[in-house]
Amino acid sequence: MRKPLVMGNWKLNGSIEMSKNLVAELKNELSTNTQCDVAIAPPVVYLDFVKHQLDKSNIILGAQDVGVNLSGAFTGEVSVNMLKEVGVTHIIIGHSERRTYHKESDEFIAKKFGVIKEAGLVPVLCIGETEAENEAGQTQAVCARQIDAVIKALGVQAFNGAIIAYEPVWAIGTGKSATPAQAQAVHKFIRDHIAKQDAKVAQQVIIQYGGSVNDKNAAELFTQPDIDGALVGGASLKADAFAAIVKAAEQAKK
Repeated sequence: MRKPLVMGNWKLNGSIEMSKNLVAELKNELSTNTQCDVAIAPPVVYLDFVKHQLDKSNIILGAQDVGVNLSGAFTGEVSVNMLKEVGVTHIIIGHSERRTYHKESDEFIAKKFGVIKEAGLVPVLCIGETEAENEAGQTQAVCARQIDAVIKALGVQAFNGAIIAYEPVWAIGTGKSATPAQAQAVHKFIRDHIAKQDAKVAQQVIIQYGGSVNDKNAAELFTQPDIDGALVGGASLKADAFAAIVKAAEQAKK
């Protein structure tokens, strides 16, 4: 039985005061949570502060990105060992915003995946199609290509202990969302695609949905058999909305 993970991606939002208040509210809202793993990914400058705010909470500390180099003359980069030292265990890579705005290729993202695994941490690999690709019927081809880049570089066993977040790019921050049936169909395709290489790995890999998840559509999404939680954007900035999504995941998987 896969334990769902609901992860909040704060993106380029927050402040010291906001981080303090939001974490305190989340700890209060989720104090009895055991059925679902919960993670938050604040901006990198707040990671150490948030770690101390979390204290003995069971909320996992995540990061929004990582560099591929461990040290050296790489101004502005943050290494996996630096993130590990401040308590990060889960690292988002391949988010559509990184692919689009920073022109990160599938191969470069696969390299990040390998760096994270080598450090003993958990990669959260974002995959998904644009609106144009969706309309052209290329959803499966795009997802397969992005997964295959990791398999080609590292082998299918690299997905042991890893997380995939399917995020239809056309549904991020747009208010649009795939229907539960549409999302399930893609999640099943992803699992089946990995199963062609290794059925055991495919059955244990956590696949989140990351397309405009909120407290209104979470319950239906999480009842789908291949959807194992969510990567949440805007709704993760409000403790009550984020907690409602977590509780929906708990209820659906009981």
